[in-house]
Amino acid sequence: MTELREWFRRLKDKLVHILVYLALIAALTPLFSVLWEVFRRGISAINLDFFVKPTPAVGEVGGGVANAIQGTLITIGLASLIGVPIGIITGMFLSEYSETRLSSFVRLFNELLNGMPSIVIGLFAYALIATKIGFSVTAASFALALIMIPIVSRATEEALKLVPATIREAALALGMPRWKTAIFVALRGARKAVATGVLLAMARIAGESAPVLVTMGYWKWWFTGFDRPVAYLALNIFLFAKSPFENWIALAWGSALILVVIILGINVIVRLLMREKSL
Repeated sequence: MTELREWFRRLKDKLVHILVYLALIAALTPLFSVLWEVFRRGISAINLDFFVKPTPAVGEVGGGVANAIQGTLITIGLASLIGVPIGIITGMFLSEYSETRLSSFVRLFNELLNGMPSIVIGLFAYALIATKIGFSVTAASFALALIMIPIVSRATEEALKLVPATIREAALALGMPRWKTAIFVALRGARKAVATGVLLAMARIAGESAPVLVTMGYWKWWFTGFDRPVAYLALNIFLFAKSPFENWIALAWGSALILVVIILGINVIVRLLMREKSL
């Protein structure tokens, strides 16, 4: 009887292991299918011209997406300059001053902003900025910054919660003001986790096309000013993929591959930062 019970126990253990591996395969299959399809179709478009030449005109052979890469970096950089400081300050306030009444309102607003559809945020940025100065890098960066704020804020808040209270108490006991303790002690101790949140927010906005389409529109030339539009990789993918020109479709797949590589690279950096933190 004991042997039979032990046999059933081992059988159930093996069945559970098989089910777990099947679930893992089912979860990873779509991901690797997408990655393989993007790599297979996009690698043929990758060459020197792809990185040094701008978007070709209609019917023109060759060309690249150098202007879109430039525009993406500029737009993400400006969005980060707007969104990252606000997100970090918000996260610090929610962590260090959570007992205040205002913190409840800020947290609610943060959650609402995090769940807001990106197209709605784009429409808000269009009404606030694009209607005043036209389609521009500034309007698109503002929309993307609004998407970044709740992500960076949540990451900062959670990172600061991991800093031991004894460190704060030691700084306060030495006469350091509370706001200085939050900035120079708590935030410094959580800087790697905060940097992780910033990188994840940048990876998130790198793939956004809806708010960029609403606030900046399509542009195939180089950067000419913050009050003018600029090319954007995610928007190029959206527009080129449905075009009737084979050259543009190839550039769309190549742009998708570059964007996936950028996002994967950011996630690898995040993993390395978290691994170093855990060690």
